[in-house]
Amino acid sequence: MEKLRRVLSGQDDEEQGLTAQVLEASSLSYNTRLKWFVICFVCGIFFSVLGTGLLWLPGGIKLFAVFYTFGNLAALASTCFLMGPVKQLKKMFETTRLLATIIMLLCFILTLCAALWWHKKGLALLFCILQFLSMTWDAVIKCCSSLLS
Repeated sequence: MEKLRRVLSGQDDEEQGLTAQVLEASSLSYNTRLKWFVICFVCGIFFSVLGTGLLWLPGGIKLFAVFYTFGNLAALASTCFLMGPVKQLKKMFETTRLLATIIMLLCFILTLCAALWWHKKGLALLFCILQFLSMTWDAVIKCCSSLLS
């Protein structure tokens, strides 16, 4: 109950090690969280690669956009198993990562809009590239901020 009270009140022990934070983030065991992280991440990679393969089929831009976006969302969601969804969202919307997060989420939406509703293949491809770049940017910010703290 104390853990829940600390999370809801926004008090977070910054001095805890990464392992301790991961263990406190969920009621799932460490092995279960790790297994689901790997499953979700591998599925994300699989769907992204599958989408890239479908790009070369006639009319495959729609399938590419859907599978590539779904794959990126699955890979992004996989880290929720390690740190928990609330902590994941808090970290994504920190001031240092806010712009990258907004661009990334916008690119997810715009990719699907361009492919499914607007029927603009070039825009869909551009937004997929921007998805990749914004996720890379977010990962770099995450790594740099964890190294500096």
